[in-house]
Order: sequence, then C-alpha cells, then structure tokens
Amino acid sequence: MTRRYEDKVVFITGAARGQGRAEAIRFAEEGADIIAIDACTDFASTSYPGATEDDLAETVKLVEATGRRIVASKADVRDFDGLSAALAAGIAELGRLDVVVANAGICSAAMSWEITLEQWQETLDVNLTGVFHTAKAAIPHLIEQGTGGAMVFISSVSGLKGTPFTGHYVATKHAITGLAKTMANELGEHRIRVNTVHPAGVATGMVMSEMGPLFEKHAATLAPIFMNSLPTYMTEPTDIAAAVAWLCSDEATHVTGAQIPVDMGNLNR
Repeated sequence: MTRRYEDKVVFITGAARGQGRAEAIRFAEEGADIIAIDACTDFASTSYPGATEDDLAETVKLVEATGRRIVASKADVRDFDGLSAALAAGIAELGRLDVVVANAGICSAAMSWEITLEQWQETLDVNLTGVFHTAKAAIPHLIEQGTGGAMVFISSVSGLKGTPFTGHYVATKHAITGLAKTMANELGEHRIRVNTVHPAGVATGMVMSEMGPLFEKHAATLAPIFMNSLPTYMTEPTDIAAAVAWLCSDEATHVTGAQIPVDMGNLNR
C-alpha cells in the first residue's frame, strides 16, 4: 500500500469502532501516527449500544499492529475541555498534527414531529456541536504549525437530501456540511483544506430497531428515497476510510469545500 502519510499525525473522533476504527487503521497502514478519542458510552436517545473502552483498546491494538503509534483517550466530543486536553496530549507525545477526521456521531429514528426533545438535543450535541468542538480544538494547532493540513467532517447522504425518519440527524448533517464550506473559505489562506464525506448505509453496527416499523408502514411512498443505483445495500467502513485517506492526501491537494459522496449512487435517486 502507498504510504502517503509517513510520519504524519491524524486525529480521529469516534475511533473505537466502525468507520472511526477503519480510518485509524487505514491512516496507520499509510504511515501515520494516530490520536484517537471516543466517548465509550451509551447514549440516552439511541436504541443500539455505544462503543466501549474494550472497543477503543482493540483499535489501539490494531493500529499498533501496523507498526505505528497511537495515543487513545476516552473523551466525549460534547466536552470541549476534555476533547481539547486529549488532543493536546496526543500532539505533545506525537509531535505534530496534520489531519483531522470528525467522525463521531449518533442516530435515532422517528417522524420529524414525533422526535422527542431529548432525541433532538442529544443528536445536535454530538453530531453538530461535537464537530464544531473538534474543529475549534484542532484549528489553532494547525495554524500555529504553519504547514497546512486537511480536515474531513463525516456527514451523510442525509447531509445532502431529506432522508425520512431522521429529521434531527438530517439537520445536523446538513449543518456540518455548511460549516465545512465556511471553514474551507476561511482556512484556505493557511493551506488547510476542509471537506465532507457523505456515505449512505455503512455496516457499522448502528442498527436502529425503531427504523423497521417506520419503513414498513411508509414503504409504498418513501422506500425509493433509500434506494441505491448500485446493487449494493450497505458499504463497508473500509470503503469510507479509503475515500477519507484519498481526500486528505496530496493527491487531493486542490480539493476543498467539496462534498464527496460514497453512497452507491443513492444521491442519483
């Protein structure tokens, strides 16, 4: 494999499993050292279990198996001080910062007007405020370092279309898409690129039991919105990691403020 990140350092949120773990391994395989954080907790509004400290320890093991270093911390993206401290500790140990991947996110399902206030607030706190915290903590380090950099916010096809049953999630994913566009304009003078990646279904374990009954009840009218052009229902976390690794590399040196779909053609519908 091409080692595009030899001796660079990548900061990844939500790194204990799924896409975050796949991204950590992919960057490490390409020569990077990793700063990894994850909340390692269950969330009140989600029906699937959260990542665990054992999951984060497994990410550490898999990164170290590539021969690269990793500094991993239990830290919640909703806690700006804790996130900032974890990032600073990682930079102090590994020596620099080159790439930021804001990956942490949660999702639950309900008709828009039936989303509870708790669901709404927790989803915004993790998916939107958490991305803002990640960028706010990282950008001063990148600017001070003076060597440019790349940031990717993991959005979704729901950041570019109105996916049914997830109005709160859709709102956050659209919001971070807009935030990335603004930051791309603001940070261009520092040679810091900011982009979003937009997956459709990814096999990460984010299985929402409440989605099934909603989908069945409204399938006749809403099912086509979920269809892909390719004959594939789900993509793998490694597919998203490959796209992120390309987008943060020198091969994409002139790509900023862009929305990159890895969606099996879902947005064609």
